[in-house]
Amino acid sequence: MSQANQPIRVMVVDDHPLLREGIAAVIDGQPDMVLIAEASGGNEALEMFRTLRPDVTLMDLQMPDVNGIEAIKAIRTEFPEACIAILTTYRGDVRALHAIKAGAKAYLLKSTLRKELVDTIRLLAAGKRHFPPEIAAELASHLDKDALSDREIQVLQCVARGKSNKEIASQFKLSEDTIKGHIRSIMEKLSANNRTHAVSIGIQRGFIEF
Repeated sequence: MSQANQPIRVMVVDDHPLLREGIAAVIDGQPDMVLIAEASGGNEALEMFRTLRPDVTLMDLQMPDVNGIEAIKAIRTEFPEACIAILTTYRGDVRALHAIKAGAKAYLLKSTLRKELVDTIRLLAAGKRHFPPEIAAELASHLDKDALSDREIQVLQCVARGKSNKEIASQFKLSEDTIKGHIRSIMEKLSANNRTHAVSIGIQRGFIEF
């Protein structure tokens, strides 16, 4: 937490320089906060956090080395009081659920930054959390009807690797009809038109890695 009358010290973690520059410009325009560090990946973020102990960290979810979820876990393992906000592109991102479970205290869409960004930084610095109502509702929906089961995630991962229903059935020692049922359920939950579309949505929303 920032001390009284001291600016809120912020670190931004994202592998896109333009996004970091945009956030830096917003923070530079605020009299009560200062950007103390920029990192492009999870490993760098952990090293910088150890050294600088920012009051608030803005963390991208998708990065090339260590992703945002693992970085949040690593930081909060060493520093349980760390205030971290997720930066994400997709409103319905399952990774966000995992990040929140890992200890993220706010959720920010990259497309709706600026005023919401600075307001969220101030809330976190004051020890509060920030999940916009529409985001909270969508996250809740993923815990309900939209959530894929563990088996469905395994099947979708196999589909992403180009395996046929027969090959997937053999791998899990199940019937082809059972696999077909899983795929129908996956496509219904993801509102996918076909297998390729289901894989694309699964990757985009963070159900599977590819």
